[in-house]
This record gives sequence, C-alpha cells and structure tokens, in this order.
Amino acid sequence: MRTIGATLASVQPGAVEIVLPFRADLTQQHGFLHAGIVATILDSACGYAAFSLMPANMAVLAVEFKINLLSPAQGRQIVAKAQVKRAGRTLTVCTADAYAHGEGEPKIVATMLSTIMAIPERDGLREQRP
Repeated sequence: MRTIGATLASVQPGAVEIVLPFRADLTQQHGFLHAGIVATILDSACGYAAFSLMPANMAVLAVEFKINLLSPAQGRQIVAKAQVKRAGRTLTVCTADAYAHGEGEPKIVATMLSTIMAIPERDGLREQRP
C-alpha cells in the first residue's frame, strides 16, 4: 500500500476503507487508473476487513476474487470500501466497491467479491493489525 500511496482511512470490525490519491504514474494508456491498481486496493480492503474479525494469532490470504470494472477510474481519489458478508472459521467472504471522487457525487468504478482464508501466523510473516 505504501508503494502506491494508499492509506487506511477507516477500520471497523468487518469493514474497512482505503483511500488512494489519483497519481498519473499509476494510470494506463488512456489516463485512467490502471485496473491492477484498482484491484489492489479492493483486495487489500477485503483482506483487512476479514483480518479485523480474526483471532490475534491468525493471518490472511486471499484465495479467490472476482472484480467487475464498471467505469473508468479517474478523479481526485479512489476510495475502496469493503465489508465482511460472512466470517467463517477458515473462510471469510467479503465484498468491496471502489468509488472515484472528483467533481460531484462519488461514482462507483468497480466491485469485488472475495474469499479470504485464515492461516496461522508464521515466524517472520507477522501481519500488522490496522
């Protein structure tokens, strides 16, 4: 997240918001935020939302996701909002939407459905709790 300039804006049990200021160096050939970057913040938002409901000795690993790109991602910033739909012992299902903020009302640009697996923490791979 640090590499692309994204930050956690809100963390609640089972819900996370990540904000990414628009940067020209993260765009594709038409000047829109690259789909891979949009997927990155949606995936991270889902992971952190799931992580927020897991026991302290667990870590997260995305095992599947599907993304629909609904509109070109452009504007002042992109905000990814994720929420847990069902938290299981091993698998957690989350959804997330990405919104472009610019002039006027925020516009939805992408949506994701993700499955996150709880895995035991391993030495040297301890995740940071938000």
